[in-house]
Amino acid sequence: MAAYEQQQAGAGRDAVPAGFQRVPTGLGFTDVLQPLYRSLEGDRVRFGLRVIEAHANIMGICHGGVLATLADITAATGVNHARGERAGNPTISLSLDFIGAGRLGDWLEATVMQVDVKRRFGFCSGLIEGSSGVVARFNGTIYLPDHAGIWKRERPTADLLSDPPGE
Repeated sequence: MAAYEQQQAGAGRDAVPAGFQRVPTGLGFTDVLQPLYRSLEGDRVRFGLRVIEAHANIMGICHGGVLATLADITAATGVNHARGERAGNPTISLSLDFIGAGRLGDWLEATVMQVDVKRRFGFCSGLIEGSSGVVARFNGTIYLPDHAGIWKRERPTADLLSDPPGE
């Protein structure tokens, strides 16, 4: 049984799996994924969303750009979480293999499978899974600068690891 099916056992189709919290809005381009959810349990980093019309392409399946954005934030957050940092660091490489499709209404879940942190780079691999199995696999390389010069404007008060308001 796929991880998705195990989490959804007994839950309604529109339910968010247990352990997920809503990601705050106001995080720039990441907001295109809203409503977006995350789960941080120990070393495990997961993000999830239910595919809605705004995420779909003309064929009624989750757009590759949505999957790429989901993979990007999952990889970067996985590296930062492994470092114990609440930071925004640039992705310098991201590769995706599109394997299956996420259909309207499907819960898609991106999970960090492996993280390796070096002095200036973090490497992350993971999977995006849906009700029919693996939708995509990804590998990301995240730059870890030793200076704050990458920020061209004030850093946001919320981030992908922040608790949502009222939690």
